[in-house]
Amino acid sequence: MPETGARSAAEKGAPCGGGRISVLLPLAIDHVFDYRVPDGLALQPGDFVAVPLGKREYAACVWDGAASGAEIAAPRLKELRRKLPARPMNAKLRRLIEWVARYNCALRGAVLKMAMSVPDALEPERPATGYALAENAAPPPKFKMTPARRRVLHAVAEGPPRAASELAREAGVSPGVVKSLADAGLIHAVPVMQVVAAPQIGDGGPKLSPEQRTCADDLVAKLGGFSVTLLDGVPGSGKTEVYLTAVAAAIQGGKQALVLVPEIALTAQWLGRFEQRFGAAPALWHSDLTPAQRRDTWRAVSEGRARVVVGARSALFLPFPELGLLVVDEEHDASFKQEEGVIYQARDMAVVRGQIENIPVVLVSATPSLETFANVEQGRYTLLHLPDRFAGAAMPEVRLIDMRADKPARQSWLSPTLRRALGETLEAKEQALLFLNRRGFAPLTLCRNCGHRMQCPNCTAWLVEHRREGRLRCHHCGFAQREPESCPSCAAVDSFAACGPGVERLAEETKALFPNARVGIMTSDTLRGPNAAAEFISAIEAREFDLVIGTQVAAKGHHFPYLTLVGVVDGDLGLAGGDLRAAERTFQLLSQVAGRAGRAERRGRVFIQTFMPDHKVMKALASGGRERFYEAEAAERRAHKMPPFGRLAAIIVTGGSEDGVIACAKALAKTAPAEAGLAVLGPAPAPLRRLAGQYRWRLLVKADKEVNIQAEIRSWLPRVKPKGGVKVRVDIDPYSFL
Repeated sequence: MPETGARSAAEKGAPCGGGRISVLLPLAIDHVFDYRVPDGLALQPGDFVAVPLGKREYAACVWDGAASGAEIAAPRLKELRRKLPARPMNAKLRRLIEWVARYNCALRGAVLKMAMSVPDALEPERPATGYALAENAAPPPKFKMTPARRRVLHAVAEGPPRAASELAREAGVSPGVVKSLADAGLIHAVPVMQVVAAPQIGDGGPKLSPEQRTCADDLVAKLGGFSVTLLDGVPGSGKTEVYLTAVAAAIQGGKQALVLVPEIALTAQWLGRFEQRFGAAPALWHSDLTPAQRRDTWRAVSEGRARVVVGARSALFLPFPELGLLVVDEEHDASFKQEEGVIYQARDMAVVRGQIENIPVVLVSATPSLETFANVEQGRYTLLHLPDRFAGAAMPEVRLIDMRADKPARQSWLSPTLRRALGETLEAKEQALLFLNRRGFAPLTLCRNCGHRMQCPNCTAWLVEHRREGRLRCHHCGFAQREPESCPSCAAVDSFAACGPGVERLAEETKALFPNARVGIMTSDTLRGPNAAAEFISAIEAREFDLVIGTQVAAKGHHFPYLTLVGVVDGDLGLAGGDLRAAERTFQLLSQVAGRAGRAERRGRVFIQTFMPDHKVMKALASGGRERFYEAEAAERRAHKMPPFGRLAAIIVTGGSEDGVIACAKALAKTAPAEAGLAVLGPAPAPLRRLAGQYRWRLLVKADKEVNIQAEIRSWLPRVKPKGGVKVRVDIDPYSFL
């Protein structure tokens, strides 16, 4: 990891003197603005202020450095409006913002916006309104006491005053029922302040195995200084309990802890385990929170009241004043790479924050990324390994099904071998999971008469049939339509055919084969939000489903004691295309989904259907030869100087006019740097040439490891001025090549 640089005056907490101040605004800009400071107002770097810009008022952060552009005399400067009452942004977080912007070739204001994502949290706190029982109140005449109203009264009586929405959710009623009781005088509004329950540290943690205890002690010993540790272990080896021991020690030492997870909606079991151990839920941070929840959580973090936060990648920019430990769970997951707005890899930026904060960072995975393994080999990260499943559970048997020999019946997607295994599992009253990483019913709909394919009008992508919704849907921009009655090309009626399987089609086949089986579909379409995910996962645990059919959301860290069979329907799906990490990602995903089988006393079986049983990924999965696979993958990347043994950056040119996009891309190619150890490839149209109505061309910058690729890009891109709404974006260390 590159050095984070020397500390500035602002980082040392020096007050800003004089009659002017520089501020950074959370906008897509890179320079600071100067404002006049009102008489009697003392400010220092990190203070939040309200400033005028144009006809609007913005919240901004006091920054060090001079404004760009012509020097303006102090009397002519606009005066900032007021100082906001929020706690100042500390120097470490400001330093992270500068580092993230510089490394990712992003605008400082755009990065600041991620750290100021809740403007309401900067304003004076207003007490929330909760409801309590009215003493000695009697219902008015003709007021009907319905079961719903009784449930609300019971909920009010059982706990502290809570908001109407919370009471309604607890009682399973609409907020209108709560309002009717307030109107009747049976409950009354009272001001309440948010209370964050503190985790309780005691002896309630689980008994660790000797191997787990050794790893946990190592992590605890590292508290108080910077380090990066890879906690590597097979699925079911108890990695979570190991790092929770370090979380407990951090809390006990008066520090806060942050756990980053790839899918907050799929953490129901993790949250249950946390509450059972600590007697309180952690603070959550994700996109499904309401504005009020985001405001309250941001404040609780800033004031140190939230001791543990579990969140998606954006939680990395929360204003922790006392951060003592940072954990990245499932560190290999591609969800940690943000592809829109500021493009960054949260796992790597977490390591940077750990260095700036001088705290330990723990990267956790059963299938670590090649980048992380390379850092371990180079001695930059240390390795802790858990080779066995907890409590003596055996790893599942993995078997490849050669689909060239074991062929399914026509219009079927399950081989005879996998069908038999499903039948045996269901007959034994055990659970099975069929994995297919395709949402919907079918990935392509075409006309049998003329061959016309239903395509998204906004993207270079086929429309996916979602038969349950009665829609054809684009998975890139969200466009949806009903299937037309006739072909748009040849006008043939009832001529459309669904091509290929999705999870809905697979469910249709399994229901025909096993009509008595209770089948559930587990995808991002069916698990809309954390509550829906928690309910579905609880239903699996309660054995309300015999067979689960899922996409990659089914592969992520779940523990289902009665699930003994995993069937991978299309093991080759992720190997198609020219993705640099295709083999690595496929190995990781299939290893993760295989790890769902046999996690308790029942031995698990995994069947992988493939047309390429001799592929290195399939051989590694069948033999358990993870190390040999990573060695072969690393050797191939090293030979071609590809990450992590070389540098890559993508230059993405987008716009509504393809001619304008092409002209800009070609101009960039003509002015590209010609330095030793660096090559610029392209331009070429992106595989998804049109996305959400925008045309896209790409250039790829390939450089030796020693080349400062960011410096080259920063000096190159200003040579070309995009015109006509064309935009140029930079993706350092790209993960997506679409």
